[in-house]
Amino acid sequence: MTGAVRLEPLDERNLEPLLSVAVAEAEPGDVMPPVEAPAGWSLARREAFREFHRANFAGLDGPTRTRMYAILAGGEVVGMVRMSRCEEPGVVETGMWLGRSARGQGLGVGALRELLNEAAAAGMHAVVADTTRDNMGAVQVLKKCGAKLIENGDKVHAEICLDATPPAF
Repeated sequence: MTGAVRLEPLDERNLEPLLSVAVAEAEPGDVMPPVEAPAGWSLARREAFREFHRANFAGLDGPTRTRMYAILAGGEVVGMVRMSRCEEPGVVETGMWLGRSARGQGLGVGALRELLNEAAAAGMHAVVADTTRDNMGAVQVLKKCGAKLIENGDKVHAEICLDATPPAF
């Protein structure tokens, strides 16, 4: 299934399909920053989701220094992955989410590998990520993509060197 994953830069064309997946298959706190709005996927929270993602349309050289991608599997939007410039030149931080029905199928590994290709094409030499030890899905995806994991209590910091040979599938 991993080969079926494709990334598309997030824009107006795929923003509404991404919002639909988020509403149907994710909690607001898992896919966007907290906002003052009624609980659940209220109209205010949906608009905040749109505005948050639109703010990143300018990409790595824009004001937010972030490029977001819709993750597609079988031609359908199933989640989002992003890379954001870090203070250290040539390093980007990544984060990702998948709708519930897309989890556990290798799509996260495929999406992160595609993002690593995008980061390398953008001239980056490393990708980092932060998660928690209990987020086993994220930890497994990072391991399978060759990340060096550094644990500190409940926190896990991952580093992927793009100059190294990628791990075998």
